Amino acid sequence: MAKKSWTKKELKEFRKVILEKRVGAQEAIERSKELTDNIVETGDVTNAVYSSHMADAGSDQQDREKAYYWLGRERKFLQYLNRALDMIDDGTFGICKTCSGLIGKERLMEVPHTSTCYECKSKDH
Repeated sequence: MAKKSWTKKELKEFRKVILEKRVGAQEAIERSKELTDNIVETGDVTNAVYSSHMADAGSDQQDREKAYYWLGRERKFLQYLNRALDMIDDGTFGICKTCSGLIGKERLMEVPHTSTCYECKSKDH
């Protein structure tokens, strides 16, 4: 008979992994904020000095956009991790929303916020 839910011990292990990933995401957000702030602060000086060089202005803009992209990406990942913790609390963690089976442990360790098993996810594509 197939297992229908994760044990409390397993959920505790998943929670630990998610909390560790959350710390990493929060640190990455701080680094991204510092990088973004640095680019914004130094970008104004660079643009003033090289205002007649369109390539320099374009490069500065690209650096700013990339920094904001990474900041947004990390914030979104943090939201996903928080959602995974909520799923543990409400009893839906690790259960495929499509087939109601358990999502594989390896998949949950890598993508703890997932709500579909590998087989169902593969069918979607």
